[in-house]
Parts: sequence; structure tokens; C-alpha cells
Amino acid sequence: MTRIDDTPPAWDERTQLTTFLDYTRDTARAKCDGLSEENARKALLPGSPLMTMSGVINHLRWVEYYWFQVVFLGEEDQAPMTDEDPDREMRIAVDFPLAQLLDEYTEQSTRYRELVAVNDLDKQAQRTIRNGLHVDLRWILHHLIEETARHNGHLDILREMLDGTTGN
Repeated sequence: MTRIDDTPPAWDERTQLTTFLDYTRDTARAKCDGLSEENARKALLPGSPLMTMSGVINHLRWVEYYWFQVVFLGEEDQAPMTDEDPDREMRIAVDFPLAQLLDEYTEQSTRYRELVAVNDLDKQAQRTIRNGLHVDLRWILHHLIEETARHNGHLDILREMLDGTTGN
């Protein structure tokens, strides 16, 4: 996988935000380079039995779906999570090949990149968040950078525990 640099090609706010989001997305994918299917499905943390490489990638995919399609655009939520099984996206990830999960994440990232390009950063989301506020697209981008970067730390730890691979 070719990683982009975290230095934006321009210094306007949109370019900086989208460059950092793409960088964190690419980092998540790079953490999976060369990973076996068996290792992608292994849960290594006793207190987090759903924390697998596949599970984290699927979680990142569905987190972006939620924030862009459900909150920002106001679409009906079609995510696999339910009130009875709020972590279902992590649970079902092991039923799919890692390559499929990565491809879906990449395809979705491309669509969302286009969505961000045609909307003003000040545009408010159609739906409110838990505290009743209508966040704007700028806030969503900041949130997704934070969320993806945090989970990249999980991917780092899992990958090193699985096969000793560090870096990326």
C-alpha cells in the first residue's frame, strides 16, 4: 500500500483536515499489510474479546458510515449494530475476508472524500448528536481523525502481538 504523507499539498483548512483523515485511514490499512486471515481474526486481549484486526477495520468503516450518512446526511441507519448488540460490527467482521473489509473501507472512503469536497465545512448535520447539538462537517472531520488515530494505536498493539510487526 502506498501511504500518503501527512503534510498537506495546500494549507487551507479543508485540505489539512482531509489530508490528516486520509493519512489515518491509510495508516489503518497499512497496519494490515501482509496479515494472514487467521491472524486478522484473532482476539488477543482477554478483556476485549471482540478486538481483532478485522473487527477494528470494520468498526472504522461503520463509524464513518454513521457520521457521514446517518448524522450528516440524515439517512436511515442501516448499520449492523443494534441496541441488543451494539458491537455487532466487531463481532461479524471475522466472518468476512480481511481483503473484503479493506476494499469496502477504501471504496467508502472515496465516496466520503467526494462528499466532503462538495460541502461547506460550516454545513450543519441533519441529525443531532447525543447532547442535542447539530455539529458541522468540520467537527465530524475532526472527530473521525481522532477516532481513526485512536484505533490505529489498537491496530499497532494487536499487530505487534500477532506477529511482531511494528511501524507502518
